Amino acid sequence: MARYGAEHKTQTRGRIIATAGSRLKRDGIDGSSIASLMADAGLTSGAFYAHFASKEDLVASVVQAELRLQSASLDDRAPGVAGVEQLVRDYLSPAHRDHREAGCPSAALLDEIGRSAEGTKDAYTEGAKTLVDEIANRLSPDDPRSAHGRALILFTMIIGTLQLARAVTDPGLSDEALTHGLEQALTFLGAERDTQERQTTAVDEA
Repeated sequence: MARYGAEHKTQTRGRIIATAGSRLKRDGIDGSSIASLMADAGLTSGAFYAHFASKEDLVASVVQAELRLQSASLDDRAPGVAGVEQLVRDYLSPAHRDHREAGCPSAALLDEIGRSAEGTKDAYTEGAKTLVDEIANRLSPDDPRSAHGRALILFTMIIGTLQLARAVTDPGLSDEALTHGLEQALTFLGAERDTQERQTTAVDEA
Protein backbone atom coordinates (compact mmCIF):
# COMPACT_ATOMS: atom_id res chain seq x y z
CA MET A 1 0.00 0.00 0.00
CA ALA A 2 1.34 3.42 -0.96
CA ARG A 3 2.21 5.69 1.95
CA TYR A 4 1.98 9.43 1.48
CA GLY A 5 4.15 11.93 3.27
CA ALA A 6 3.20 14.99 5.29
CA GLU A 7 3.47 17.26 2.25
CA HIS A 8 0.90 15.22 0.33
CA LYS A 9 -1.44 15.24 3.31
CA THR A 10 -1.10 19.01 3.62
CA GLN A 11 -1.84 19.48 -0.08
CA THR A 12 -4.87 17.20 0.12
CA ARG A 13 -6.20 19.06 3.15
CA GLY A 14 -5.77 22.34 1.28
CA ARG A 15 -7.67 20.96 -1.73
CA ILE A 16 -10.55 19.84 0.48
CA ILE A 17 -10.74 23.27 2.12
CA ALA A 18 -10.64 25.06 -1.24
CA THR A 19 -13.37 23.00 -2.88
CA ALA A 20 -15.47 22.95 0.30
CA GLY A 21 -15.48 26.75 0.27
CA SER A 22 -17.42 26.81 -2.98
CA ARG A 23 -19.85 24.11 -1.88
CA LEU A 24 -20.56 25.67 1.52
CA LYS A 25 -21.17 29.12 0.04
CA ARG A 26 -23.51 27.67 -2.58
CA ASP A 27 -25.46 25.10 -0.54
CA GLY A 28 -24.90 26.29 3.01
CA ILE A 29 -23.37 24.48 5.96
CA ASP A 30 -26.44 22.39 6.76
CA GLY A 31 -26.99 21.65 3.07
CA SER A 32 -23.49 20.25 2.53
CA SER A 33 -22.77 16.70 3.63
CA ILE A 34 -19.34 15.31 4.36
CA ALA A 35 -19.80 12.95 1.40
CA SER A 36 -20.51 15.82 -1.02
CA LEU A 37 -17.67 17.96 0.35
CA MET A 38 -15.20 15.11 -0.08
CA ALA A 39 -16.53 14.19 -3.52
CA ASP A 40 -15.87 17.75 -4.69
CA ALA A 41 -12.22 17.21 -3.79
CA GLY A 42 -12.15 13.87 -5.62
CA LEU A 43 -12.02 11.84 -2.40
CA THR A 44 -14.25 9.39 -0.55
CA SER A 45 -15.94 10.24 2.72
CA GLY A 46 -13.86 7.51 4.37
CA ALA A 47 -10.78 9.71 4.02
CA PHE A 48 -12.38 12.65 5.82
CA TYR A 49 -11.22 11.88 9.34
CA ALA A 50 -7.60 11.62 8.25
CA HIS A 51 -7.75 15.39 7.76
CA PHE A 52 -10.45 16.78 10.06
CA ALA A 53 -11.78 15.90 13.49
CA SER A 54 -15.36 16.74 12.50
CA LYS A 55 -17.45 18.60 9.96
CA GLU A 56 -17.33 21.59 12.30
CA ASP A 57 -13.53 21.44 12.15
CA LEU A 58 -13.67 21.60 8.35
CA VAL A 59 -16.18 24.46 8.38
CA ALA A 60 -13.99 26.49 10.75
CA SER A 61 -10.97 25.83 8.52
CA VAL A 62 -12.93 26.92 5.44
CA VAL A 63 -14.15 30.12 7.10
CA GLN A 64 -10.60 30.96 8.15
CA ALA A 65 -9.20 30.28 4.68
CA GLU A 66 -11.96 32.16 2.85
CA LEU A 67 -11.52 35.30 4.96
CA ARG A 68 -7.76 35.17 4.54
CA LEU A 69 -8.17 35.07 0.78
CA GLN A 70 -10.61 37.96 0.91
CA SER A 71 -8.22 39.98 3.02
CA ALA A 72 -5.29 39.18 0.72
CA SER A 73 -7.32 40.31 -2.30
CA LEU A 74 -7.33 43.86 -0.90
CA ASP A 75 -3.60 44.02 -1.61
CA ASP A 76 -4.36 43.90 -5.34
CA ARG A 77 -6.55 47.00 -5.19
CA ALA A 78 -5.67 50.67 -5.39
CA PRO A 79 -4.34 52.27 -2.20
CA GLY A 80 -6.50 54.20 0.23
CA VAL A 81 -10.19 54.93 -0.21
CA ALA A 82 -9.99 54.19 -3.95
CA GLY A 83 -9.29 50.53 -3.20
CA VAL A 84 -12.25 50.34 -0.83
CA GLU A 85 -14.44 51.84 -3.55
CA GLN A 86 -13.27 49.12 -5.96
CA LEU A 87 -14.16 46.52 -3.33
CA VAL A 88 -17.63 47.99 -2.80
CA ARG A 89 -18.40 48.17 -6.53
CA ASP A 90 -17.39 44.54 -7.02
CA TYR A 91 -19.23 43.44 -3.89
CA LEU A 92 -22.53 45.09 -4.75
CA SER A 93 -22.59 43.86 -8.33
CA PRO A 94 -25.03 41.51 -10.10
CA ALA A 95 -22.14 39.13 -10.80
CA HIS A 96 -21.37 38.75 -7.09
CA ARG A 97 -25.04 38.39 -6.26
CA ASP A 98 -25.52 35.66 -8.86
CA HIS A 99 -22.36 33.64 -8.09
CA ARG A 100 -22.29 33.16 -4.36
CA GLU A 101 -20.01 30.13 -4.64
CA ALA A 102 -17.17 32.39 -5.80
CA GLY A 103 -17.93 35.30 -3.49
CA CYS A 104 -17.80 36.56 0.06
CA PRO A 105 -18.22 33.99 2.86
CA SER A 106 -19.93 36.57 5.08
CA ALA A 107 -22.90 37.22 2.80
CA ALA A 108 -23.24 33.51 2.02
CA LEU A 109 -22.84 32.01 5.49
CA LEU A 110 -23.23 34.62 8.22
CA ASP A 111 -26.61 33.41 9.49
CA GLU A 112 -25.35 29.82 9.80
CA ILE A 113 -22.04 30.88 11.33
CA GLY A 114 -24.07 32.58 14.04
CA ARG A 115 -25.57 29.18 14.93
CA SER A 116 -22.29 27.27 14.67
CA ALA A 117 -19.91 26.04 17.36
CA GLU A 118 -17.44 28.38 19.02
CA GLY A 119 -14.54 27.23 16.81
CA THR A 120 -16.30 28.45 13.68
CA LYS A 121 -17.40 31.68 15.35
CA ASP A 122 -13.84 32.29 16.56
CA ALA A 123 -12.45 31.72 13.06
CA TYR A 124 -14.98 34.15 11.63
CA THR A 125 -14.35 36.74 14.33
CA GLU A 126 -10.62 36.74 13.70
CA GLY A 127 -11.04 37.06 9.94
CA ALA A 128 -13.72 39.74 10.16
CA LYS A 129 -11.61 41.81 12.53
CA THR A 130 -8.71 41.66 10.07
CA LEU A 131 -10.91 42.80 7.19
CA VAL A 132 -12.42 45.67 9.15
CA ASP A 133 -8.96 46.73 10.33
CA GLU A 134 -7.66 46.78 6.77
CA ILE A 135 -10.61 48.87 5.59
CA ALA A 136 -10.01 51.26 8.50
CA ASN A 137 -6.35 51.53 7.51
CA ARG A 138 -7.43 52.65 4.05
CA LEU A 139 -10.04 55.09 5.32
CA SER A 140 -7.63 56.77 7.70
CA PRO A 141 -3.99 55.72 7.16
CA ASP A 142 -2.68 58.12 9.79
CA ASP A 143 -5.17 57.08 12.47
CA PRO A 144 -6.86 53.75 11.66
CA ARG A 145 -8.32 53.42 15.13
CA SER A 146 -10.45 56.53 14.56
CA ALA A 147 -11.94 54.93 11.42
CA HIS A 148 -12.68 51.53 12.92
CA GLY A 149 -16.35 52.26 13.58
CA ARG A 150 -16.88 53.64 10.08
CA ALA A 151 -15.15 50.64 8.54
CA LEU A 152 -17.40 48.31 10.54
CA ILE A 153 -20.51 50.18 9.40
CA LEU A 154 -19.44 49.94 5.76
CA PHE A 155 -18.65 46.23 6.09
CA THR A 156 -22.05 45.44 7.60
CA MET A 157 -23.80 47.71 5.09
CA ILE A 158 -22.54 45.87 2.02
CA ILE A 159 -23.06 42.42 3.55
CA GLY A 160 -26.68 43.17 4.46
CA THR A 161 -27.41 44.71 1.07
CA LEU A 162 -26.10 41.65 -0.76
CA GLN A 163 -27.98 39.26 1.49
CA LEU A 164 -31.25 41.07 0.80
CA ALA A 165 -30.57 41.20 -2.94
CA ARG A 166 -30.09 37.43 -2.92
CA ALA A 167 -33.07 36.67 -0.72
CA VAL A 168 -35.87 38.35 -2.68
CA THR A 169 -37.55 36.65 -5.65
CA ASP A 170 -38.44 39.90 -7.42
CA PRO A 171 -35.55 40.65 -9.84
CA GLY A 172 -36.43 44.33 -9.95
CA LEU A 173 -36.34 44.64 -6.17
CA SER A 174 -33.05 42.77 -6.05
CA ASP A 175 -31.49 45.12 -8.61
CA GLU A 176 -32.90 48.10 -6.75
CA ALA A 177 -31.33 46.92 -3.49
CA LEU A 178 -27.93 46.67 -5.17
CA THR A 179 -28.27 50.04 -6.91
CA HIS A 180 -29.32 52.02 -3.85
CA GLY A 181 -26.97 50.13 -1.56
CA LEU A 182 -24.08 50.99 -3.86
CA GLU A 183 -25.16 54.63 -4.03
CA GLN A 184 -25.19 54.92 -0.24
CA ALA A 185 -21.84 53.17 0.15
CA LEU A 186 -20.23 55.42 -2.47
CA THR A 187 -21.69 58.51 -0.80
CA PHE A 188 -20.17 57.32 2.45
CA LEU A 189 -16.79 56.79 0.77
CA GLY A 190 -17.00 60.16 -0.95
CA ALA A 191 -17.19 61.80 2.44
CA GLU A 192 -14.17 59.76 3.56
CA ARG A 193 -12.21 60.80 0.46
CA ASP A 194 -13.03 64.47 1.04
CA THR A 195 -11.77 64.18 4.60
CA GLN A 196 -8.50 62.63 3.43
CA GLU A 197 -8.01 65.37 0.84
CA ARG A 198 -8.63 68.11 3.41
CA GLN A 199 -6.16 66.52 5.78
CA THR A 200 -3.54 66.23 3.02
CA THR A 201 -4.05 69.86 2.03
CA ALA A 202 -3.71 71.00 5.63
CA VAL A 203 -0.43 69.11 5.99
CA ASP A 204 0.91 70.52 2.72
CA GLU A 205 0.03 74.06 3.76
CA ALA A 206 1.50 73.76 7.24
